[in-house]
Amino acid sequence: MTVNTNIIDNVINNDLCIGCGMCVYICDSKALELHWNEYGFLVPILKGKCTSNNNCVNVCPFYPFPKEMVETENKIADIFINDSNFYHPKIGKYIGIYAGYAKEFRLTSSSGGIATFVFSQLLKNGFVEHVFSVIESTKPDTLYEYSVCNSMEELIKASKTKYYPVTLASVFNKIHDLPGKVAIVGVACFIKAIRLAQNENHELKEKIPFLAGIICGGVKSRFFTEYLAGKAGVKKENILNPQFRIKNFNSSASDYSFSCYDKNDKQEKSIRMRTVGDMWGTSFFKANACDFCDDVTAELADISLGDAWLQPFSKDGKGTNVIVTRSAIAEELIRNGIIEDKLVIEELSLERFLASQQGSFNHRHNGLSTRIKKAKKENRPIPPKRFGNEKVNLYFKLVQNIRMNIRRESLEIWENNPDAILFDKKINRRLWQLKKATTLYHYYQAANKRMRKLFFTTTHFL
Repeated sequence: MTVNTNIIDNVINNDLCIGCGMCVYICDSKALELHWNEYGFLVPILKGKCTSNNNCVNVCPFYPFPKEMVETENKIADIFINDSNFYHPKIGKYIGIYAGYAKEFRLTSSSGGIATFVFSQLLKNGFVEHVFSVIESTKPDTLYEYSVCNSMEELIKASKTKYYPVTLASVFNKIHDLPGKVAIVGVACFIKAIRLAQNENHELKEKIPFLAGIICGGVKSRFFTEYLAGKAGVKKENILNPQFRIKNFNSSASDYSFSCYDKNDKQEKSIRMRTVGDMWGTSFFKANACDFCDDVTAELADISLGDAWLQPFSKDGKGTNVIVTRSAIAEELIRNGIIEDKLVIEELSLERFLASQQGSFNHRHNGLSTRIKKAKKENRPIPPKRFGNEKVNLYFKLVQNIRMNIRRESLEIWENNPDAILFDKKINRRLWQLKKATTLYHYYQAANKRMRKLFFTTTHFL
């Protein structure tokens, strides 16, 4: 079979681009440039003739025809993750699993402040000289962007989660001019792209000795920000400094708010996310590529960080991280933080950690078979996946199909009419369908559980 190695045909035109920008960095002929597409995502376009033999596909995390040696996260981990003692198919290689927070940075972070602590220690100890992280942008066409952080002040500015499209292309063009080493934070697909680039260019292995992965529920379009701002009463052209995770210290971890400033009246306006509804389980404004990602826990990073969505941590509005260490330096940073009384940490059992991310595992692993089947039926190529052969019931398939429809329609509706009130009216029918299908699925699961329990009890006494 002849494989087309053109990134535009195989990735962009198949809606598999995540906007990481590594193809822009790696292209020797500088033929690619990032632009906003019609659905509010950053994607590359050809701005000139490419003379690089399409080497950009070798660093794309969603290229459908990767080299065999790096075709899955497991194979890439065998190259880069070498200190780990343990392995689990859902979380990859690891050393330790923890939950906790950083005393100094917890209240100024979206979760437990562990990422800020880790980067502060890397800078302080001279392990790296720079950190690539996301800060508020000064560019007119974007609200946030990757930037080079060199100080604690800059790290704290970058400490909160931004559910907004960004690209590594904004910083990687500077990486070889920066003296010293660099640490980078990113979601799983961005971390994968960096590992693929390190595999192509071994100088990057030494240049980038540390990667922090953020456990991600899906990359959102900038429409997500515009929608939330609209719900808070701010027009999209007037959005300034959106904040996605304003904690309520006296409530639970899930009881947070969105806010932004209105350029028009210079007022900060906010809305509690509980009043908006489930922005993650519905797949609102999510990138299509995310539906074909089976890396829930950023398996290729030195350390993986997420929210501790399990009790008692979820009751604490100040925020708590789940932590997976995968390299010796990451494990040492956590252990030293405990000894120096800078971190409040407890070890988590494998079972408790898996429970904390169960929703993502269910969607990204168990639900993958439904999405792969649909893609194949439509003759759309997808990257090799480690999951997708799981047998699922009819009700679960129905939930997955409705979520795919909501993902697509949410982008189309907002593109045509970016008004929060009208959007809610138009998407309401799909949300009703999803609610009914989810109820049927849960009822089926509960009935199956009762039947299995009854069967076990009956056979036990026979």
